Amino acid sequence: MTTDGAAPRLPTAPGWVVPDLRDPVRTIGRRTFDFDRRIVVMAIVNRTPDSFHDRGATFELDRAVEAAVRAAEQGADWVDIGGVKFAPGPELPAAEELDRVVPVVRQLAQESDVTISVDTFRPEVAAAAIEAGASVVNDTTGLYDPRMAAVVADSEATIVVTHSIAEPRRELPAPPQYADVTTEVVDFLRERVDRALAAGVPESRIVVDPGHDLNKNTVHTLELTRRLPEVVALGYPVLAAVSNKDFVGESLGRPRGARLAGSLAAATVSAMLGARIVRMHDVAPSVDAMRMVEATLGWREPVEARHNT
Repeated sequence: MTTDGAAPRLPTAPGWVVPDLRDPVRTIGRRTFDFDRRIVVMAIVNRTPDSFHDRGATFELDRAVEAAVRAAEQGADWVDIGGVKFAPGPELPAAEELDRVVPVVRQLAQESDVTISVDTFRPEVAAAAIEAGASVVNDTTGLYDPRMAAVVADSEATIVVTHSIAEPRRELPAPPQYADVTTEVVDFLRERVDRALAAGVPESRIVVDPGHDLNKNTVHTLELTRRLPEVVALGYPVLAAVSNKDFVGESLGRPRGARLAGSLAAATVSAMLGARIVRMHDVAPSVDAMRMVEATLGWREPVEARHNT
C-alpha cells in the first residue's frame, strides 16, 4: 500500500494512459473507488418523455426506479438520474424537474448502496437531490449557474464539471467552431474547476467531463477523444459520456438503437486514454467491457483461470 492507502500502481502497457490523479481514492456516497485501478460504469436513467435514446421508456416513476435498481444489480457503480435532456427545447419548470428526479433518488437510495448522481444544471434541484440521497451532481452546463458550486461546497457531494458552451437548453447561434477543440475544452474546464475551488469545493470532490458531442460536431468529438490525455492531464478523474452519441452513429453509419458496438469501442478507447468513468446506457455489456480492460491491465484477477492448466 502507498502512504495514502491506495494500492501501488502496476506497470502499464505502451499506449495506455494511467492518469496522475490528485486524489485517486475517493469515497463517493456509500462506495469507495480507487481510480488508479478502476474504471467506473455510470448507468443512465432518464425520467424524460423525449430522451434521445430510450424515448421515454423510463419516464414513469416505477419504471425509472426499476431501471436504476436493475442497473446496480447488473454491476453499475453509479446511476445517473436526469429529468431534463441536454438538447435544446422548451423550459421545464424547476418544480416539475424536482418531481421527476427526487422520488427516484430517494427510492434508489433506500434500495441500493450504488452511488447516485443527479443530472441537472439547477442548484435547487441539486440541493434537493443531495438531501434525498444523491452524492454526485452531474452538471452538463459546466457550472453555468455559479450558485451550483456553492450548493456542492455546502454538501459532501462530488461535482462533475462538463464542457458545453451554449446556455442551458438553448441552440448555439451558429454551428460550433473551434480553432483547437481540445485546447479550448481544457481551458474551459480549468476555468470552471477554479470556479468550483473558489466556492469551496475541494479537489477531492471534482470530476471533469470533456462533453462528447455537447456543442461539438462529430469531427470535434473524435479529435477530442484522440487527445483525451490532454484532458486527463488536469489531474481529475475524467468522465467520458460516449454512449449512443451521434458521433458514434455518424462514424459508423448506424442509427439510434444500433450503436452498442461503437459505444463499447468508444468507451474502451476512452478508458485506454485515461478516462476513469464511462457513462453508458447498456449496463451489462459495458460492465463486462470495463472489467476486461481492468483484467488486461492486471488490475483485477480473472474470475477463473483454468484454461490450459
